[in-house]
Amino acid sequence: MCTLGEKQVLVLLQLLFLWTTQALAQAPTPFILPLKVSPIKLNGNLPRPPPVTVSRAAPFRNDSGGRLRHVDAEGLALALDPARGLVNFLPMIDNLQGDAGLGYYLEMLIGTPPQKLQILVDTGSSNFAVAGVPDPHTTSYFDIEKSYTYQSKNLNINVKYTQGSWTGSVGEDVVTIPKGFNSTFLVNVAVIFESEDFFLPKTKWNGILGLAYATLAKPSSSLETFFDSLVKQAKISNIFSIQMCGAGLPRDGTGTNGGSLVMGGIEPSLYKGDIWYTTIKREWYYQIEILKLEIGGQNLNLDCREYNVDKAIVDSGTTLLHLPQKVFDAVVKAISQTSLISEFSEEFWTGSQLACWKYETPWSYFPNISIYFRDENSSKSFRITVLPQLYILPVLGIDSNYECYRFGISSSANSLVIGATVMEGFYVVFDRAQKRIGFALSSCAKVDGVPVSEISGPFSTDDIASSCISFSTSNEPILWIVSYALMTLCGIIFLVLIILLFPFCSLNCSRDRNLVNDESCLVQHRWK
Repeated sequence: MCTLGEKQVLVLLQLLFLWTTQALAQAPTPFILPLKVSPIKLNGNLPRPPPVTVSRAAPFRNDSGGRLRHVDAEGLALALDPARGLVNFLPMIDNLQGDAGLGYYLEMLIGTPPQKLQILVDTGSSNFAVAGVPDPHTTSYFDIEKSYTYQSKNLNINVKYTQGSWTGSVGEDVVTIPKGFNSTFLVNVAVIFESEDFFLPKTKWNGILGLAYATLAKPSSSLETFFDSLVKQAKISNIFSIQMCGAGLPRDGTGTNGGSLVMGGIEPSLYKGDIWYTTIKREWYYQIEILKLEIGGQNLNLDCREYNVDKAIVDSGTTLLHLPQKVFDAVVKAISQTSLISEFSEEFWTGSQLACWKYETPWSYFPNISIYFRDENSSKSFRITVLPQLYILPVLGIDSNYECYRFGISSSANSLVIGATVMEGFYVVFDRAQKRIGFALSSCAKVDGVPVSEISGPFSTDDIASSCISFSTSNEPILWIVSYALMTLCGIIFLVLIILLFPFCSLNCSRDRNLVNDESCLVQHRWK
C-alpha cells in the first residue's frame, strides 16, 4: 500500500502530462506579414512561349465496360461522355457560388422543416459538417432543436487543420439539394458547436461538404460519408465533377462567381474537347502522380519524386497551387528568369506583398506553367497548362490608380496541392468508380474572351521513372514525427515516474494496468 506522499507525486505527474499535451496542441501558427504595395519596373518584353496544340479526336472503340472511347494513333485512351442514364444534370448547372479565395459553396436544405445553409465544396476532407450555433463570421446555422428529424449518434468529433479547428457531435438528418436532386436523403452530419479560425471573415458558407474518401472521415472511417450515402440512396454512379468559373476575376469574397457540382456523372456542356484521365494512386485524398513541371516550356529537371513528396492531391477546398519547398524554389527561380521583371521583392513570391501596375494587366510579363500527369496508359502522359491569368490573381480595393495582384502559388511543408486557382481552368472529373481523375478544358475558363488553360498530349514517359511515388511517402511524415515525439515524451515521463516513485513505494506496490493512448495530436493536416 502506497503512502500519502506517493499519491501527491502521482497527482503531480498527471498534471505534468496534461500540461505537456496541451502545450503541444497549442503550438503557434505561422506569422503572416501584412500585404504591401510594390510598384514594378519593367525591363523589356517577355518572349511568348511556343503555342500548345491539343490532340484531335480519334476513332472510337468499346472498352471493357462497353463504353465508347477515343483511341489516337499511339493507343492513348480518352474517355467520351459517360454520363448516360436516368439522372438529369441540367438542374446542377450553376449550382455553385463563390471564388477561389474564399471557396465555392452549394445551397442545401437540412432538417425538417428545412433550414437553408451554404456549404463549402471540399475534395480535401471527408466530413459533412455545419455550424450548430451562432458565429460572428457565418450568416446562418443549423438549429438541431428545430428539426424533428435530427437524430444524435452520441459521437463527439474534433477536427484540427494546419490552421483552424472545430468540435461538435455527429447525428443524422435529411437533406435536400435544391439545384440537384428532387428528393431528400438521410445522411450523417457533424454539428459544429465550437470552432477556431474555421469560419473566416467574409465567408458566405455555413458548413463544409467533404467529398474525399471515408479513410479521412472523423471520428473514424466507419462513418459513412455524404457522397457514399448519396450514391446508395439516389442510385447514381460513383462519380462527380466540378467546374469553377472564377478565372481572372478578383478574389473579393462577394460570391458573384459561379460554378457547377455535378453529382453522378459528367455534363457535356461544361467542357470542350476530350477528358484526359490520370489514375488515383490511393483512395484517401484524391492522390495522383505528377511527372514534371515546365515554366515557359522549359523543364525544371527535378527528380519526379520531388513533385510527389509526400503526396500530390487535387483539393477544391485549397485556394492556391501549393508546391513542396524545393519545387517552389525552382518555380520561382524559373519565373524570375523568364519574366524579365526587375526588382521583384521576395515578399511577392511568399504572398505577403502585392505587385501593382498602373492601368494595365501583367499577363504578358509572366510565362505559362505546365503540369504533366501519368496517363491511365502508364507509358503515356498528358499535360495541363495554366496561363498567368490563373496564377497571377487580381486583388480589389488597394488603390484606385493601380491594378494590384498577388502570386497564386505558395510553398508547402511536404505536399503538392492542386487547389482552386488551377482547377478554375478545367472541368475536373472525380471518377471514383474507375479510380481516376479527369481534366478537360472548362467552357468558362476565359478572360476577356481568351482561353486561359490548355491540355495536350500524348507524350512518351520513356525518360521518366516507372513510378514517381515511393511507398514510404504514402503516409503523412508529419504524423510519424509527432508519433516519435510523443513516444519520446512518454519515455521521459516514465523515467521520471520511476525515479520519483522508487524511494516511496515498497516492492508490494501494485502497478496500474489501465493504459491511456492519447492520439489528440494525430490529425489530418490541411492547407488553406
